[in-house]
Amino acid sequence: MAEHAHTHTHTHHHPEPGTLAGEEFWDGRYGESHRIWSGEANAMLVHEVSALAPGRALDLGCGEGADAVWLAHRGWTVTGTDISGVALGRATEHAAEAGVADRVSFARHDLTESFPRGEFDLVSACFLHNYGDFPRDAVLRTAAAAVAPGGTLLVVGHAGWAPWQEEREEAHFPTPEEVLAQLEPVTADWEVLRAEETERIQNQPDGTPGTRTDNVVRVRRPA
Repeated sequence: MAEHAHTHTHTHHHPEPGTLAGEEFWDGRYGESHRIWSGEANAMLVHEVSALAPGRALDLGCGEGADAVWLAHRGWTVTGTDISGVALGRATEHAAEAGVADRVSFARHDLTESFPRGEFDLVSACFLHNYGDFPRDAVLRTAAAAVAPGGTLLVVGHAGWAPWQEEREEAHFPTPEEVLAQLEPVTADWEVLRAEETERIQNQPDGTPGTRTDNVVRVRRPA
């Protein structure tokens, strides 16, 4: 579910009522090509996490594994989850090719039904967007509850459609303030380290650089 590329053109194809959803939808999406993301870690993850001491990390919606592999290279022990078995197969291959298979484990989870056990020093939810009736706010609260004392929750999402995306489905892109409000039942006494919109460069369909606006929320649980 995550969009692990800041150079790939992100085109959302959310299921409509009566069409495939969940695992079948995302397996089909990943099956469209050998690789649908760039293979590079999300720029916001790199920016927000580089200064953190490595520990146990949970990557929600890990896709083809770029973020998980980057974290493992930085010394983290990583659990990556995705609803797509196709994506997880590619992520496993990516980790092996990168020489970090011993520090990364992948497991299939439909986050509306199951969630990895344990506590993590970092829980990352990058571009874990709504599809169909996916309850993103509830999933993010569950993610927050999995953060260990002193640990960090990072939530990154688009602030809106890219200027070059002509086919725009009806969608709501929560603001940083809305994300904080959704997390409030779990994170009321946590430290808000960042909650704002940020711009980044992303290639447009014609290959020329364009500007994309994202939302980033980073909060830390008291030790």
